[in-house]
Amino acid sequence: VQLQASGGGLVQSGGSLKLSCAASGPTLSSYTMAWFRQAPGQERALVAAVGWSGGQPYYVDSVKGRFTISADNAKNTVALQMNSLKQEDTAVYYCAAVGSGKYIRARDMDYWGEGTLVTVSS
Repeated sequence: VQLQASGGGLVQSGGSLKLSCAASGPTLSSYTMAWFRQAPGQERALVAAVGWSGGQPYYVDSVKGRFTISADNAKNTVALQMNSLKQEDTAVYYCAAVGSGKYIRARDMDYWGEGTLVTVSS
């Protein structure tokens, strides 16, 4: 499985950005897709997760109501729509995949894409 993240950039506080993760490889449907982020000096942390077949997405409390994760089976892409961005959202964002049913933790993810930097200015 290969993952390619894109869409990061510089945005003002309160603004929006949409990240996209293009996935390729066999049996993608057997993976849960997730977005993580890592701010300077901090550990990589889960932001949101979703399965290819739908189901209830997961969001960390700090982004609930502001971020939306979605998986497009036809295009093999996973998007993270980020609204009402705050300075504390500044981080490198990573797309990742883990076998369905497994824990969604940084140390357990099977595949990672390269990060994309999101910078939220005041």
